[in-house]
Amino acid sequence: MSHRPASALDPFANQTELFHAASPAPNGRPTGENGSRKPKSRPAGFDGLKAPSTCGKNFVIDTNVLLHDPECIRRFADNHVCIPVEVLCELDRFKAEQSERGANARTVHRELAELFSAHPELATRGIPTPDGGTVRLVNCDPADRRAARAVAHLREMLPTLDTPDHRLLLCTRVIGEINPAPAALVTKDLNLQLKAHALGIPCEDYLSDKVQNDSAITRKVRTLEIEPTEMQRFASTGELALAARHLPDLAPNEYVLFQAGDSKRTMPARHVAGAAFVRLRLPESIRIQKGATIRPLNLGQQCFLDALLNPDITLVTCYGQAGTGKTLLAVASALHATFSGGYAGVTVSRPVVPLGDTLGFLPGSLDEKLHPWLKPIFDALEFLTTPPDPADRARKPRRPVSGQKQPAPGGPPQKPYQPFLDSGLIEVEALCYIRGRSIPNRFFILDEAQQLTPLEAKTIVTRMARGSKLVLVGDPAQIDNPYVDRRSNGLVYTRERLENQTFTAHVTLERGERSDLAEAGARLM
Repeated sequence: MSHRPASALDPFANQTELFHAASPAPNGRPTGENGSRKPKSRPAGFDGLKAPSTCGKNFVIDTNVLLHDPECIRRFADNHVCIPVEVLCELDRFKAEQSERGANARTVHRELAELFSAHPELATRGIPTPDGGTVRLVNCDPADRRAARAVAHLREMLPTLDTPDHRLLLCTRVIGEINPAPAALVTKDLNLQLKAHALGIPCEDYLSDKVQNDSAITRKVRTLEIEPTEMQRFASTGELALAARHLPDLAPNEYVLFQAGDSKRTMPARHVAGAAFVRLRLPESIRIQKGATIRPLNLGQQCFLDALLNPDITLVTCYGQAGTGKTLLAVASALHATFSGGYAGVTVSRPVVPLGDTLGFLPGSLDEKLHPWLKPIFDALEFLTTPPDPADRARKPRRPVSGQKQPAPGGPPQKPYQPFLDSGLIEVEALCYIRGRSIPNRFFILDEAQQLTPLEAKTIVTRMARGSKLVLVGDPAQIDNPYVDRRSNGLVYTRERLENQTFTAHVTLERGERSDLAEAGARLM
């Protein structure tokens, strides 16, 4: 049981009396005996610098943390969350954006308004949270005499204190000096973290949505030793139970490799539940109309294809470096499953996060704007739907279905996958417009999912209605989003949080099949 003082257990205790007792003069300014203005120093508690109790740490929250997770103020347990006024000013710049960042800014504003509207007099003194902590607004003025020592210290290394980042550093330093409990700045800005470390100011990254480890990125398919007779029975029946065996901790739908004793004979299997395993169900090949024939070329691709074509697995996550076949197998499986009647169509999307410099705004319709970002998807579609035989390519295309767009006379030839787009069989979805949608009976492919934040990944997962399948593919080692890393991106976060569900599967692809050059580059460069 906690042995906190009464003021810590009940942050509202005596707050009203303190508020009225510390009220300023009627004109709003503290005055001396002769009516002259005193040196600037607010009464304790009116600027939020003083914590409501000595129990718990003080965490100063940066703007990027609130935009990253609007619910973050509820994730600091029994500690004190401090939101500087500079952060509110920065949030105001983003609230009108029609983007995920703008939606998050508006959510934060609603959360804070709802939190402080019931007791506005306690906004700078601390509103209690369900876990025993508090949330308060902070206004740290460099002209306040209590901040004089911190200002002198920061001016030795910083050219100015007028920038929001430097004001956050000052705020954290002053809170740490005024209160007996430690204070730390929480930010996802790496440069601001480095400045804090250089100034000796405690600083932390926001870790609530980071996975504990990223072993799945490098973990290979585990090998299980079985008897030759068990291997023979598994090969003939497609099922095997190893109840009498000591097995490692396996997740539902985790793929393993059976090996029969000292022999070199191996066979992949999928863990169902408990000690039960089933054989992979794979077609000999996948071919879309008269396009290229697709076959799995290694163990990882076999496991990936099994998960993609299993209707009982509605979420598939896949890690793999460039050239391992993530996108190609996902698109091929989506078209194969759709033509087989399993889904009403295919939806493809990709986060719009550029690598390096951009070319500015893109003209045209939504599909035309997204086309450069979805070029890997269209490359896969063209490869899958283009006949490998030159004679087939030279044949006159079939008469288009009513409602499909006709190619312009003298214009470039129509892509072989264009009828699928025109008929709605393949849908291109912009992630910025997915909020509020319900997507039933679709095979949804999200490429480069490692660029997502955990909140964006949650938004996409919760859009999937009955009959839909979601496939998230990406490489956690290739991240261009400045606010996520290999342990906090949406792809890894989704896999970690939903790993033990019976309708999810994860595959890590290790071997590149694009070319020897691509494989060597991904491995050695």
